[in-house]
Amino acid sequence: MTNKTTLANGICVITTENPRADIIAGRLFFRSGSCRETREQSGLSNLLAAVMMKGTKHLSALDIANQVESVGASLGTEAAMDYFLVYLKSVTKDFLSLLKLAAEIIRSPSLPPEQIELERRLTLQRLKQSQEQPMTVAFEALRQLLYQEHPYAASTLGNPDSVSNLQREDLVYFHQAYFRPDNLIISVAGNITHQENLELIEQVFGDWQAPLMPMPELVLPPVISHPQAQTIHQDTQQSIVMLGYLAAPIHDADYAAFKLLSAYLSNGLSSRLFVELREKQGLAYEVSTLYPTRVHASAFVAYLGTAPANQEIALTGLEAEIDRLSHVPLSPNELQTTKNKILGQYALGKQTNAQLAQTSGLYEVLGLGIEFDQQFTQGIDRVTTKEIQATAQNYLQNPYTVIVGSSPNA
Repeated sequence: MTNKTTLANGICVITTENPRADIIAGRLFFRSGSCRETREQSGLSNLLAAVMMKGTKHLSALDIANQVESVGASLGTEAAMDYFLVYLKSVTKDFLSLLKLAAEIIRSPSLPPEQIELERRLTLQRLKQSQEQPMTVAFEALRQLLYQEHPYAASTLGNPDSVSNLQREDLVYFHQAYFRPDNLIISVAGNITHQENLELIEQVFGDWQAPLMPMPELVLPPVISHPQAQTIHQDTQQSIVMLGYLAAPIHDADYAAFKLLSAYLSNGLSSRLFVELREKQGLAYEVSTLYPTRVHASAFVAYLGTAPANQEIALTGLEAEIDRLSHVPLSPNELQTTKNKILGQYALGKQTNAQLAQTSGLYEVLGLGIEFDQQFTQGIDRVTTKEIQATAQNYLQNPYTVIVGSSPNA
């Protein structure tokens, strides 16, 4: 059973009662994330997430770690494109103390300058290391081509220039702008009733009042389709061939059809791309698709890793498989098998309290509401072969193309 209540100060509280284990998991979502960053401040949310755990007005980083580890609990932060997340988990008797600790981290982080510098250096190291990974290089290049000036073009890590130039004042402003009760969703799952959860959250967050100043308005540039191709030469034993298409966001009626398309092409050893390009033709070391859940324009990405000598034939084969979706409808058996895969894996992804809290909170922060949990399964079940083919015809025509690897003639 899942219930939702909005408190007087604007906090949205969601409770999924699950008394089977004496554990409570919480997910605290803020409507924020890297989509709220300017291009010059790319990576700001990620840096803030790392530094928030390094101290508050009353606690040091060591104090925080000791409080969490002494009861065998978990507590952390994460920056995503469409939201900012604080996650926690503990046995039931320790949940209140862990919630109080999370509240202190959220409301009064000290953001120590020396920790900002440390996390900055670590981020720059990660960015440098990522440039040695062909898959990451390909995906970063593809995102730039797809989204251009839109914030989705940037990695949540940022880039070396933006991360190097971020100041403590930038983190302070971002925190003040978006960390407020009327921008917070607290999703809790476990051995707790909705009324008990409301009482605990009122006790911990009830005195937190929203500022009179409204949050900064989110104004995003349009994403305009302008397919391009890019080849990046990198000395590697495996080339990455990647196709990208602008795709439907989660609010769109075509979302379910895209989920089915992605699963049909790459979900499991019996999927279309694995069988045709890897097993039959031997063109791929690995082959798959990506369809990220996004509030704004998403992307449908198909990629494979292949030998440099096979780059061109692998590209042709991948394009042919995507093009086939527009001309050859899925058989009734293919459609039902794909639906069964999605619905089975969706059910398996909601077994733990952490997964339950994540699901309900995520749908709420993305603007869909907790009822989308049921709507998603119903939507998958309703999709027809004609709708899947029409989605492919409408979206999967002229791809953005990125190839990363050494020259096949070298």
